[in-house]
Amino acid sequence: MDAARSPRIPALALVPVWVLTRLGMLYLLVRDGIGVRNVNDEVEFLYPRWALQLADGSFPVDDVTWQYPPGAGLLFLSPELLPFLDYFAAFLVLTFAADALVALALARPGRRPAGAWLWTAGLPLLLNVPHGRFDIQVTALAVLALLSSRRDPRLGGALAALGALVKVWPLLTLLGLERGRTGRDAWRSAAVTAAALLAVLALAFRHSFDFLQQQGARGVQIESLGGTVLGLMRASGAPIGIESRYGALEFSGPQVGTVAQLSLLLTAAAFGWLMFWRGRASRWTEATPFDAALAAVLLFTVTSRVISPQYMVWLLGLAAVCLTSRCTTQRPVAWVLLAATAVTALAFPTYYLEVMQGTALGNTLMVVRNGLLLTAALLSCHRLWRETAAPAHPAGADLGRPALCRGSEVA
Repeated sequence: MDAARSPRIPALALVPVWVLTRLGMLYLLVRDGIGVRNVNDEVEFLYPRWALQLADGSFPVDDVTWQYPPGAGLLFLSPELLPFLDYFAAFLVLTFAADALVALALARPGRRPAGAWLWTAGLPLLLNVPHGRFDIQVTALAVLALLSSRRDPRLGGALAALGALVKVWPLLTLLGLERGRTGRDAWRSAAVTAAALLAVLALAFRHSFDFLQQQGARGVQIESLGGTVLGLMRASGAPIGIESRYGALEFSGPQVGTVAQLSLLLTAAAFGWLMFWRGRASRWTEATPFDAALAAVLLFTVTSRVISPQYMVWLLGLAAVCLTSRCTTQRPVAWVLLAATAVTALAFPTYYLEVMQGTALGNTLMVVRNGLLLTAALLSCHRLWRETAAPAHPAGADLGRPALCRGSEVA
Protein backbone atom coordinates (compact mmCIF):
# COMPACT_ATOMS: atom_id res chain seq x y z
CA MET A 1 0.00 0.00 0.00
CA ASP A 2 1.06 3.57 -0.53
CA ALA A 3 3.20 4.55 2.46
CA ALA A 4 2.10 8.16 2.17
CA ARG A 5 -1.57 7.24 2.56
CA SER A 6 -1.02 4.50 5.16
CA PRO A 7 1.98 5.62 7.23
CA ARG A 8 1.32 3.19 10.07
CA ILE A 9 1.43 0.03 7.99
CA PRO A 10 5.15 0.23 7.05
CA ALA A 11 5.98 1.05 10.67
CA LEU A 12 3.96 -1.89 11.97
CA ALA A 13 5.53 -4.22 9.42
CA LEU A 14 8.95 -3.22 10.74
CA VAL A 15 8.28 -4.82 14.10
CA PRO A 16 8.26 -8.51 13.10
CA VAL A 17 11.12 -7.95 10.65
CA TRP A 18 13.20 -6.26 13.33
CA VAL A 19 12.42 -8.97 15.90
CA LEU A 20 13.19 -11.87 13.55
CA THR A 21 16.40 -10.39 12.18
CA ARG A 22 17.67 -9.46 15.64
CA LEU A 23 16.94 -12.93 16.99
CA GLY A 24 18.98 -14.31 14.11
CA MET A 25 21.83 -11.88 14.80
CA LEU A 26 21.76 -12.77 18.51
CA TYR A 27 21.95 -16.47 17.66
CA LEU A 28 24.93 -15.89 15.37
CA LEU A 29 26.71 -13.81 18.00
CA VAL A 30 26.20 -16.28 20.85
CA ARG A 31 27.08 -19.27 18.67
CA ASP A 32 30.05 -17.38 17.17
CA GLY A 33 30.70 -20.00 14.51
CA ILE A 34 31.30 -17.91 11.40
CA GLY A 35 34.76 -17.54 9.92
CA VAL A 36 37.36 -16.51 12.50
CA ARG A 37 34.98 -17.33 15.38
CA ASN A 38 36.10 -14.69 17.87
CA VAL A 39 33.57 -11.95 17.22
CA ASN A 40 32.15 -11.96 20.74
CA ASP A 41 35.56 -11.87 22.47
CA GLU A 42 35.42 -8.13 23.08
CA VAL A 43 32.14 -8.27 24.97
CA GLU A 44 33.12 -11.52 26.66
CA PHE A 45 36.60 -10.55 27.85
CA LEU A 46 37.87 -7.07 26.87
CA TYR A 47 34.96 -4.83 27.89
CA PRO A 48 34.51 -6.49 31.32
CA ARG A 49 38.23 -6.02 32.00
CA TRP A 50 37.96 -2.34 31.19
CA ALA A 51 34.82 -2.06 33.31
CA LEU A 52 36.69 -3.44 36.34
CA GLN A 53 39.44 -0.84 35.91
CA LEU A 54 36.90 1.94 35.45
CA ALA A 55 34.99 0.85 38.52
CA ASP A 56 38.29 1.27 40.40
CA GLY A 57 38.41 4.92 39.29
CA SER A 58 40.92 4.72 36.47
CA PHE A 59 40.88 4.47 32.72
CA PRO A 60 43.00 1.62 31.33
CA VAL A 61 46.72 2.32 31.81
CA ASP A 62 49.44 1.13 29.39
CA ASP A 63 46.78 -0.71 27.42
CA VAL A 64 47.35 -0.35 23.67
CA THR A 65 43.80 -1.50 22.94
CA TRP A 66 42.31 1.51 24.79
CA GLN A 67 41.94 4.13 22.05
CA TYR A 68 38.65 5.86 22.90
CA PRO A 69 37.74 9.27 24.34
CA PRO A 70 36.82 9.22 28.03
CA GLY A 71 33.07 9.21 27.41
CA ALA A 72 33.41 5.60 26.28
CA GLY A 73 34.13 4.67 29.86
CA LEU A 74 30.55 5.38 30.87
CA LEU A 75 29.33 3.10 28.11
CA PHE A 76 31.52 0.22 29.31
CA LEU A 77 30.22 0.75 32.83
CA SER A 78 26.59 0.83 31.70
CA PRO A 79 25.97 -2.95 32.09
CA GLU A 80 26.21 -2.31 35.83
CA LEU A 81 22.74 -0.76 35.48
CA LEU A 82 21.46 -4.35 35.14
CA PRO A 83 23.07 -6.06 38.17
CA PHE A 84 20.78 -9.09 37.86
CA LEU A 85 22.55 -10.05 34.60
CA ASP A 86 26.15 -10.94 33.91
CA TYR A 87 28.21 -8.45 31.90
CA PHE A 88 27.80 -10.22 28.55
CA ALA A 89 24.01 -10.48 28.83
CA ALA A 90 23.59 -6.95 30.19
CA PHE A 91 25.71 -5.47 27.40
CA LEU A 92 23.64 -7.27 24.78
CA VAL A 93 20.36 -6.10 26.33
CA LEU A 94 21.52 -2.49 26.23
CA THR A 95 22.89 -2.83 22.71
CA PHE A 96 19.67 -4.31 21.35
CA ALA A 97 17.75 -1.56 23.16
CA ALA A 98 19.88 1.06 21.38
CA ASP A 99 19.26 -0.75 18.08
CA ALA A 100 15.50 -0.63 18.69
CA LEU A 101 15.69 3.04 19.68
CA VAL A 102 17.31 3.87 16.33
CA ALA A 103 14.59 1.98 14.44
CA LEU A 104 11.84 3.72 16.41
CA ALA A 105 13.36 7.16 15.89
CA LEU A 106 13.67 6.57 12.15
CA ALA A 107 10.09 5.27 11.92
CA ARG A 108 8.37 8.17 13.67
CA PRO A 109 5.31 9.58 11.87
CA GLY A 110 6.18 12.23 9.35
CA ARG A 111 9.41 10.54 8.32
CA ARG A 112 9.67 8.44 5.20
CA PRO A 113 9.80 4.75 6.14
CA ALA A 114 12.72 3.98 3.82
CA GLY A 115 15.18 5.04 6.52
CA ALA A 116 13.78 2.67 9.13
CA TRP A 117 13.72 -0.14 6.58
CA LEU A 118 17.34 0.47 5.61
CA TRP A 119 18.42 0.22 9.23
CA THR A 120 16.21 -2.76 10.03
CA ALA A 121 17.07 -4.82 6.95
CA GLY A 122 20.58 -3.50 6.30
CA LEU A 123 22.19 -4.08 9.69
CA PRO A 124 21.71 -7.89 9.55
CA LEU A 125 23.97 -7.95 6.49
CA LEU A 126 26.83 -7.55 8.98
CA LEU A 127 25.83 -10.87 10.60
CA ASN A 128 27.09 -11.10 14.20
CA VAL A 129 29.40 -8.07 14.22
CA PRO A 130 27.15 -5.09 15.18
CA HIS A 131 25.99 -6.29 18.59
CA GLY A 132 29.44 -7.56 19.50
CA ARG A 133 30.77 -3.99 19.51
CA PHE A 134 29.58 -0.69 21.00
CA ASP A 135 29.10 1.17 17.72
CA ILE A 136 25.30 0.82 17.74
CA GLN A 137 25.14 2.96 20.88
CA VAL A 138 27.38 5.61 19.29
CA THR A 139 25.35 5.53 16.09
CA ALA A 140 22.17 5.97 18.12
CA LEU A 141 23.53 9.23 19.57
CA ALA A 142 24.47 10.46 16.08
CA VAL A 143 21.09 9.51 14.60
CA LEU A 144 19.21 11.22 17.43
CA ALA A 145 21.43 14.29 17.11
CA LEU A 146 20.60 14.63 13.41
CA LEU A 147 16.89 13.97 13.78
CA SER A 148 16.49 16.45 16.65
CA SER A 149 18.75 19.22 15.36
CA ARG A 150 16.13 20.81 13.11
CA ARG A 151 13.54 21.36 15.84
CA ASP A 152 15.93 21.73 18.77
CA PRO A 153 19.51 22.52 17.70
CA ARG A 154 20.68 22.72 21.32
CA LEU A 155 19.55 19.15 21.94
CA GLY A 156 21.15 18.06 18.68
CA GLY A 157 24.42 19.69 19.67
CA ALA A 158 24.38 18.08 23.11
CA LEU A 159 23.73 14.61 21.67
CA ALA A 160 26.47 15.09 19.07
CA ALA A 161 28.90 16.05 21.83
CA LEU A 162 27.99 12.98 23.88
CA GLY A 163 28.64 10.80 20.84
CA ALA A 164 31.92 12.58 20.12
CA LEU A 165 33.13 11.88 23.65
CA VAL A 166 32.69 8.18 22.91
CA LYS A 167 34.03 7.93 19.34
CA VAL A 168 34.68 11.44 17.96
CA TRP A 169 32.93 11.04 14.58
CA PRO A 170 29.37 12.01 15.75
CA LEU A 171 30.63 15.61 15.96
CA LEU A 172 30.48 15.59 12.16
CA THR A 173 26.68 15.53 12.39
CA LEU A 174 26.85 19.27 13.11
CA LEU A 175 28.82 20.08 9.97
CA GLY A 176 25.83 20.49 7.66
CA LEU A 177 23.65 22.64 9.89
CA GLU A 178 22.46 25.81 8.23
CA ARG A 179 24.59 28.87 8.85
CA GLY A 180 23.12 31.34 11.28
CA ARG A 181 21.45 30.96 14.64
CA THR A 182 20.64 27.26 14.24
CA GLY A 183 24.25 26.31 13.67
CA ARG A 184 25.56 28.62 16.39
CA ASP A 185 23.12 27.26 18.97
CA ALA A 186 24.07 23.66 18.14
CA TRP A 187 27.83 24.27 18.28
CA ARG A 188 27.57 26.23 21.53
CA SER A 189 25.51 23.46 23.09
CA ALA A 190 28.02 20.87 21.91
CA ALA A 191 30.94 22.84 23.34
CA VAL A 192 29.26 23.34 26.72
CA THR A 193 28.18 19.69 26.95
CA ALA A 194 31.61 18.38 25.99
CA ALA A 195 33.44 20.70 28.39
CA ALA A 196 31.14 19.84 31.29
CA LEU A 197 31.33 16.08 30.78
CA LEU A 198 35.09 16.14 30.23
CA ALA A 199 35.53 18.06 33.46
CA VAL A 200 33.41 15.54 35.37
CA LEU A 201 35.27 12.57 33.87
CA ALA A 202 38.67 14.12 34.51
CA LEU A 203 37.74 14.64 38.17
CA ALA A 204 36.13 11.22 38.59
CA PHE A 205 38.74 9.07 36.83
CA ARG A 206 42.50 8.93 36.56
CA HIS A 207 44.32 8.79 33.20
CA SER A 208 41.37 10.24 31.30
CA PHE A 209 43.42 11.25 28.26
CA ASP A 210 45.82 8.32 27.92
CA PHE A 211 43.91 7.19 24.83
CA LEU A 212 45.60 9.94 22.78
CA GLN A 213 48.95 8.15 22.93
CA GLN A 214 47.56 4.90 21.51
CA GLN A 215 45.42 6.60 18.88
CA GLY A 216 48.28 8.68 17.52
CA ALA A 217 50.54 5.66 17.13
CA ARG A 218 48.16 3.63 14.98
CA GLY A 219 49.55 2.19 11.75
CA VAL A 220 47.86 1.05 8.54
CA GLN A 221 45.21 -1.59 9.19
CA ILE A 222 44.86 -4.36 6.62
CA GLU A 223 41.21 -3.46 5.95
CA SER A 224 41.79 0.22 5.13
CA LEU A 225 42.11 1.66 1.63
CA GLY A 226 45.80 2.21 2.19
CA GLY A 227 45.96 -1.35 3.49
CA THR A 228 44.44 -2.58 0.25
CA VAL A 229 47.25 -0.89 -1.70
CA LEU A 230 49.83 -2.48 0.60
CA GLY A 231 48.09 -5.85 0.33
CA LEU A 232 48.33 -5.77 -3.45
CA MET A 233 51.99 -4.76 -3.20
CA ARG A 234 52.55 -7.66 -0.82
CA ALA A 235 50.87 -10.05 -3.25
CA SER A 236 53.25 -8.85 -5.98
CA GLY A 237 56.27 -9.73 -3.86
CA ALA A 238 57.05 -6.56 -1.87
CA PRO A 239 58.62 -7.20 1.58
CA ILE A 240 55.54 -6.31 3.60
CA GLY A 241 54.46 -8.20 6.70
CA ILE A 242 51.52 -8.18 9.11
CA GLU A 243 51.71 -7.55 12.84
CA SER A 244 49.11 -7.53 15.60
CA ARG A 245 49.30 -4.02 17.06
CA TYR A 246 46.86 -1.86 19.02
CA GLY A 247 44.21 -4.57 18.94
CA ALA A 248 44.23 -4.88 15.14
CA LEU A 249 46.25 -6.35 12.30
CA GLU A 250 48.51 -3.77 10.68
CA PHE A 251 51.03 -3.90 7.88
CA SER A 252 54.75 -3.57 8.58
CA GLY A 253 57.53 -2.74 6.17
CA PRO A 254 59.40 0.17 4.59
CA GLN A 255 56.43 1.33 2.49
CA VAL A 256 53.96 1.49 5.37
CA GLY A 257 55.14 4.84 6.72
CA THR A 258 54.63 6.49 3.34
CA VAL A 259 51.10 5.11 3.02
CA ALA A 260 50.28 6.21 6.59
CA GLN A 261 51.49 9.76 5.89
CA LEU A 262 49.55 9.86 2.64
CA SER A 263 46.41 8.78 4.52
CA LEU A 264 46.86 11.63 6.98
CA LEU A 265 47.34 14.11 4.12
CA LEU A 266 44.18 12.83 2.44
CA THR A 267 42.27 13.20 5.71
CA ALA A 268 43.47 16.80 5.96
CA ALA A 269 42.44 17.37 2.34
CA ALA A 270 39.00 15.89 3.06
CA PHE A 271 38.58 18.27 5.97
CA GLY A 272 39.65 21.15 3.74
CA TRP A 273 37.08 20.19 1.10
CA LEU A 274 34.33 20.01 3.70
CA MET A 275 35.21 23.50 4.96
CA PHE A 276 35.30 24.75 1.36
CA TRP A 277 31.90 23.17 0.70
CA ARG A 278 30.44 24.77 3.81
CA GLY A 279 31.75 28.16 2.75
CA ARG A 280 30.33 27.81 -0.75
CA ALA A 281 27.00 26.15 0.08
CA SER A 282 24.12 28.52 -0.54
CA ARG A 283 21.04 26.27 -0.63
CA TRP A 284 19.77 24.26 2.32
CA THR A 285 16.90 21.80 2.57
CA GLU A 286 15.73 19.79 5.56
CA ALA A 287 17.99 16.95 4.34
CA THR A 288 21.20 18.95 3.87
CA PRO A 289 22.50 18.31 7.43
CA PHE A 290 21.82 14.59 6.94
CA ASP A 291 23.51 14.45 3.56
CA ALA A 292 26.51 16.45 4.74
CA ALA A 293 27.00 14.20 7.77
CA LEU A 294 27.04 11.10 5.58
CA ALA A 295 29.46 12.67 3.11
CA ALA A 296 31.77 13.79 5.91
CA VAL A 297 31.90 10.43 7.66
CA LEU A 298 32.44 8.67 4.33
CA LEU A 299 35.38 10.95 3.56
CA PHE A 300 36.99 10.38 6.92
CA THR A 301 36.38 6.64 6.63
CA VAL A 302 38.00 6.16 3.23
CA THR A 303 41.02 8.33 4.12
CA SER A 304 41.57 6.71 7.52
CA ARG A 305 44.47 4.40 8.32
CA VAL A 306 41.91 2.16 10.00
CA ILE A 307 38.64 0.73 8.71
CA SER A 308 37.00 -1.82 10.97
CA PRO A 309 33.88 -3.75 9.91
CA GLN A 310 31.77 -1.99 12.54
CA TYR A 311 32.33 1.31 10.74
CA MET A 312 29.59 0.15 8.40
CA VAL A 313 27.16 0.48 11.33
CA TRP A 314 27.87 4.23 11.38
CA LEU A 315 27.38 4.58 7.65
CA LEU A 316 24.15 2.59 7.60
CA GLY A 317 22.76 4.71 10.42
CA LEU A 318 23.59 7.97 8.66
CA ALA A 319 22.29 6.72 5.32
CA ALA A 320 19.07 5.68 7.06
CA VAL A 321 18.64 9.21 8.43
CA CYS A 322 19.10 10.59 4.91
CA LEU A 323 16.34 8.32 3.60
CA THR A 324 13.85 9.64 6.15
CA SER A 325 13.59 12.81 4.03
CA ARG A 326 12.23 13.07 0.51
CA CYS A 327 14.76 15.87 -0.05
CA THR A 328 17.88 13.74 0.33
CA THR A 329 20.44 13.53 -2.45
CA GLN A 330 21.92 10.32 -1.07
CA ARG A 331 19.60 7.54 -2.25
CA PRO A 332 22.11 6.11 -4.75
CA VAL A 333 24.79 6.30 -2.05
CA ALA A 334 22.62 4.21 0.28
CA TRP A 335 22.42 1.44 -2.33
CA VAL A 336 26.20 1.45 -2.75
CA LEU A 337 26.61 1.25 1.03
CA LEU A 338 24.28 -1.75 1.21
CA ALA A 339 26.49 -3.55 -1.31
CA ALA A 340 29.61 -2.56 0.65
CA THR A 341 28.00 -3.85 3.84
CA ALA A 342 27.34 -7.26 2.30
CA VAL A 343 30.93 -7.53 1.06
CA THR A 344 32.21 -6.42 4.48
CA ALA A 345 30.52 -9.42 6.09
CA LEU A 346 32.30 -11.68 3.61
CA ALA A 347 35.64 -10.08 4.48
CA PHE A 348 34.97 -10.23 8.24
CA PRO A 349 34.25 -12.60 9.80
CA THR A 350 33.45 -15.07 7.00
CA TYR A 351 36.72 -15.10 5.04
CA TYR A 352 38.95 -13.09 7.33
CA LEU A 353 41.68 -15.70 7.29
CA GLU A 354 41.88 -15.19 3.52
CA VAL A 355 42.18 -11.43 4.07
CA MET A 356 44.91 -11.95 6.69
CA GLN A 357 46.86 -14.29 4.43
CA GLY A 358 46.52 -12.00 1.42
CA THR A 359 45.11 -14.68 -0.85
CA ALA A 360 43.48 -13.87 -4.17
CA LEU A 361 40.05 -14.13 -2.53
CA GLY A 362 41.04 -11.96 0.42
CA ASN A 363 42.56 -9.24 -1.75
CA THR A 364 39.57 -9.33 -4.09
CA LEU A 365 37.15 -8.82 -1.21
CA MET A 366 39.15 -5.85 0.04
CA VAL A 367 39.42 -4.28 -3.42
CA VAL A 368 35.67 -4.65 -3.99
CA ARG A 369 34.59 -3.45 -0.52
CA ASN A 370 36.95 -0.48 -0.44
CA GLY A 371 36.19 0.32 -4.05
CA LEU A 372 32.51 0.52 -3.13
CA LEU A 373 33.29 2.76 -0.15
CA LEU A 374 35.38 5.07 -2.31
CA THR A 375 32.60 5.17 -4.90
CA ALA A 376 30.07 5.98 -2.19
CA ALA A 377 32.26 8.80 -0.83
CA LEU A 378 32.83 10.42 -4.22
CA LEU A 379 29.20 10.04 -5.25
CA SER A 380 28.00 11.44 -1.92
CA CYS A 381 30.22 14.52 -2.18
CA HIS A 382 29.32 15.09 -5.82
CA ARG A 383 25.59 14.98 -5.17
CA LEU A 384 25.90 17.15 -2.06
CA TRP A 385 27.90 19.79 -3.95
CA ARG A 386 25.59 19.75 -6.96
CA GLU A 387 22.47 20.37 -4.89
CA THR A 388 23.84 22.91 -2.43
CA ALA A 389 26.91 24.70 -3.78
CA ALA A 390 26.97 24.38 -7.58
CA PRO A 391 25.15 27.00 -9.68
CA ALA A 392 21.39 26.57 -9.44
CA HIS A 393 19.73 24.24 -11.92
CA PRO A 394 18.01 25.87 -14.89
CA ALA A 395 14.25 26.15 -14.54
CA GLY A 396 12.61 22.79 -15.02
CA ALA A 397 15.90 20.87 -14.69
CA ASP A 398 15.54 19.87 -11.06
CA LEU A 399 15.24 16.17 -11.89
CA GLY A 400 11.68 15.96 -10.59
CA ARG A 401 12.59 16.92 -7.04
CA PRO A 402 9.63 18.35 -5.07
CA ALA A 403 9.43 22.13 -4.90
CA LEU A 404 10.00 22.09 -1.15
CA CYS A 405 13.33 20.38 -1.77
CA ARG A 406 14.88 22.90 -4.12
CA GLY A 407 16.69 24.63 -1.35
CA SER A 408 16.27 27.87 0.51
CA GLU A 409 18.90 30.41 -0.46
CA VAL A 410 21.36 31.30 2.30
CA ALA A 411 23.72 34.21 1.99
